[in-house]
Amino acid sequence: MSQLSYFKSSVPVSFGEKLAGSEQFLILFKEGMDLVGEAAAYLDGEGREEARALARAAALAYAVESMRLTTRLMQIASWLLLQRAVNEGELTRAEAAAEKRRIRLVKSDPLSNDDVLERLPLRLREFIARSRRLQARIVHLDGLLYQSRELRAMDVSSRSPVGNQIEQLRAAFGPARMSSAAM
Repeated sequence: MSQLSYFKSSVPVSFGEKLAGSEQFLILFKEGMDLVGEAAAYLDGEGREEARALARAAALAYAVESMRLTTRLMQIASWLLLQRAVNEGELTRAEAAAEKRRIRLVKSDPLSNDDVLERLPLRLREFIARSRRLQARIVHLDGLLYQSRELRAMDVSSRSPVGNQIEQLRAAFGPARMSSAAM
């Protein structure tokens, strides 16, 4: 594509898709997977020992928060692996969007109250804080990748009476097949 035809294109460049395929995504992926590994090692080892030393109410809070942490990290890992599959060409963005519906990403999940959290071991609180920050970053990137895509699709269908049908064909056959079929 020449530079002139690039600027004439009516399709905006998706910042989210550029970011998802960049070196920054690889850094985010490594950070997320490292956090999963570190937290698992902690919960299976040192964390288990620390939990045994807690009073009953704090031990219950430990159990609740460690389950929330584990769930949050599994959702993060699933999302990261899904995006990596797109980057490596194993899935299209549309296929990933369909699979992504199984992943529960939220801006923030509930936490125990501050008094209870204060009684938890410091390492667990650090893992909770790190995972929540990473989750917020991923939720933001997810919005850039998928919500902007949905808005672009709505924009295309509102500009043209056949836009809806075109978007349905793209969803069914993927953008690569549609562009080669149009030639």
